[in-house]
Amino acid sequence: MEAINIIIRGAFIDNMVFAYFLGMCSFLAVSKKVSTALGLGAAVIFVLTITVPMNWLLQEYVLREGALTWLGADFATVDLTFLQFIMFIAIIAAMVQLVEMVVEKVSPSLYGALGIFLPLIAVNCSILGGSLFMVQRDYTIIEATSFGFGSGVGFFLAIVALAAIREKLKYSNVPDGLKGLGITMFITGLMGIAFKAFIGMTL
Repeated sequence: MEAINIIIRGAFIDNMVFAYFLGMCSFLAVSKKVSTALGLGAAVIFVLTITVPMNWLLQEYVLREGALTWLGADFATVDLTFLQFIMFIAIIAAMVQLVEMVVEKVSPSLYGALGIFLPLIAVNCSILGGSLFMVQRDYTIIEATSFGFGSGVGFFLAIVALAAIREKLKYSNVPDGLKGLGITMFITGLMGIAFKAFIGMTL
C-alpha cells in the first residue's frame, strides 16, 4: 500500500515538472507534438524506474559512510558520499545510452524526431532529482523504485498534456508576440499554478 501511495505522490503531488520545475529544457523542446512527447515520456519513465533503485543500491552499499563494511572492518569509516553526483550521473548516462540504442533500432522515426533531447536525458535534472530525493527521503529500495516510476509517470503526463495543448494552439489566434516559446512558457506557468492550487485544495 505504501508503494502505491509513493507512486501517486510522485506522479501528482511531487510532480517533477509542476511541483519543482525540473527537466524544463526537454519538457519545453519536445512538447510540440503528442507523438514525440509520448516517446520521450516513455523513455523518462523507463530511465527513472531503473536508475533510482540502481542508485539506491550504489548509495547503500558503496557511497554512504560505513557502506563498505561488507569489505571488512577496515572500511567501516570510509565515506564516499562526495562521489554521489558523479556516480549517479554515470548510472543515468549508461541507462540513457541503452534507451537510445533501443529506440534507434525499434523506431528510427521517433529517434529522429527526438533528436538531441533523447541523449540529453542523461543530464535532465528531473532524472538526477529522482535519485537525490530518494536519498534525502531515506527510502527503502521498494519505495525508491515506486518513487522513480511515479516520478516518470508524472513527467509523462505533464509533457503529453502540454503537447496536446500546443497542437491545438496551431489552430488558435495567438498574438504574434506570444507565438512559439512565449505561449508555451505562459501555458506551463498556468498549468503549474493550477496544479499547485488543485493539490492545495485536496491536501
